[in-house]
Amino acid sequence: GMDGLAIIEALRQEGMRTPVLVLSALGGVDDRVRGLRAGGDDYLTKPFAVDEMSARLEVLLRRRKSSAPAVTLCVEDLQMHLIDRSVHRHGVELELKATEFRLLEYLMRNAGQTLTKTMIFEAVWNYHFDPYTNLIEVHMARLRKKIDAAGLPPLIHTIRGAGYYLGLRP
Repeated sequence: GMDGLAIIEALRQEGMRTPVLVLSALGGVDDRVRGLRAGGDDYLTKPFAVDEMSARLEVLLRRRKSSAPAVTLCVEDLQMHLIDRSVHRHGVELELKATEFRLLEYLMRNAGQTLTKTMIFEAVWNYHFDPYTNLIEVHMARLRKKIDAAGLPPLIHTIRGAGYYLGLRP
C-alpha cells in the first residue's frame, strides 16, 4: 500500500484543497518537513493532546474559510451571486444577458480601479482589442440602464480617455 504522505501528494496533484493535518509517530524535523512538503497543512506527533489536535483543526478550517473563492461579489448595494448567476441592486433582481454578466463580474472583481477598454475587451471577449469597435460602449450602455436605475447613485463611470470605473465615485 501507499504510505500517508504518498496519498497526500497524489490527492494534491489531483487538485484536492481540503486541509490536511498529518498525525505521525515520527517527530524528527526531517519527518515534519517531509509531511509539510508532501502537502500537509500542519503536522502533529503522537502522543498528542486531543485539545491541541482540535485547536489545530479549527485553525486549518478558519484559514480555509478566509481563502475560499468568493461566491458573492458586493460593491455598495450591488450583489452578484456567482453560483446561481443572479445580480441584485438595492435588493432588486436584475436580468442580465451572459455577456453583460461577464462584463459586470469583471468590473466588480476590479471595483475601485480604472479599467481600460483593452483590459475589459481582453478579459470579457477573450481576444485582442479592436480600436474601431463600439462593442464595449454598446454593452456598457445596456449594463448602465440596468445597474444605474433611476434614483440610485450611479456605480458605472466613464473616465474620459481612460476607460471605466465601478464604484460610487472615481
